[in-house]
Amino acid sequence: MNSCYIQQVSAICALGPDIATIATQLFTATQSPLTFSDAYSPGRPLPLGIVADIPAQADTRNNALLAAAIEPLRAQVEELKMRFGADRIGVILGSSTSGIAEGEAAVAHHLQTGTFPPAFRYGQQEMSAPSAFVVDQLQLQGPSWTISTACTSGAKAIASGARLLALGVCDAVVVGGADSLCQLTVEGFMALSATSAEITNPFSLNRRGINIGEAAALLILTREPGPVRVAGAGETSDAHHISAPEPEGRGAAAAISAALADASLTPDAIDYINLHGTATEQNDRMESLAVARILGADIPCNSTKPLTGHTLGAAGALEAVFCYLALMRADGKLPSALWDGVVDPELATLNGLGAATAAKPLHYAMSNSFAFGGNNISLILERCHD
Repeated sequence: MNSCYIQQVSAICALGPDIATIATQLFTATQSPLTFSDAYSPGRPLPLGIVADIPAQADTRNNALLAAAIEPLRAQVEELKMRFGADRIGVILGSSTSGIAEGEAAVAHHLQTGTFPPAFRYGQQEMSAPSAFVVDQLQLQGPSWTISTACTSGAKAIASGARLLALGVCDAVVVGGADSLCQLTVEGFMALSATSAEITNPFSLNRRGINIGEAAALLILTREPGPVRVAGAGETSDAHHISAPEPEGRGAAAAISAALADASLTPDAIDYINLHGTATEQNDRMESLAVARILGADIPCNSTKPLTGHTLGAAGALEAVFCYLALMRADGKLPSALWDGVVDPELATLNGLGAATAAKPLHYAMSNSFAFGGNNISLILERCHD
């Protein structure tokens, strides 16, 4: 991935409605912005990464999140269309919910009335809907599809976009992810006993599980030099279990190693790791083993999920944007680590866990995403600006 550069990023999540707000809150937050609500788990309030005010309107909440993220990118996309043509710009997105919330409401309406709401279309909840929406909004004609591999979806969209550039199929690609809150995901994770009734507390002895969130994050990739480069990606599938990670972290470790090999880097080159860090018992244990085994114990690292909730199909893209923002800083300051600092002695030692600042400005940052089915990806981003 020697010639894959990030030209612009955009996002909306619980931290804020735009990239400027997010860029400030990401590094200064001293408490979680998650909201306690039972809107998606009736009778049981849970902390959720709710986007309180989505400025754009669309046919689904998922697409409304995407619409908000699209707006800041329009000018650059139009410039790229003038240069390359709409048929040379692709769209690859990740999602796990698409328009399922609208499907839930439509089924409830049907049960009460015997008919579906007039505005409901089955296509709203198809997995192709997010990428189709972005293509329509930006009037693009290049390759487009939606990846749905649970929590790795957004990161895999970035890796897929980079491959389209490397193959010469596209001259620019809009990549990212979007997921919106719905009862299916919130109650589904409750059924797995994976949710926490408290603010999520990754890697702590006191961790109790995940908080679900929603977000959209988009990145524009081209082969032309830009401020940050996608230096490497490593993808594996250990197929250990449909929902539980391989306990020794072998697949995760293999993904980290593959990303290092793709970027032609040694482990000591990585300055910061945005950990997947879901705060579930099994995920944090296996990720600590994988990181310590391949990268050692002393690299600064943390999980940003207390700031956003676990945004599922959007998480890999959103957290890559967080790495981009960290790389753009000249002071080495890291995203806020909101955890209680109580180390779990059963986890592999990570001395850099929760560091506030790196020893020097970041040059390479890694973002880990691990999903159901043993689906794993690690991305490495490189700072290229002075």
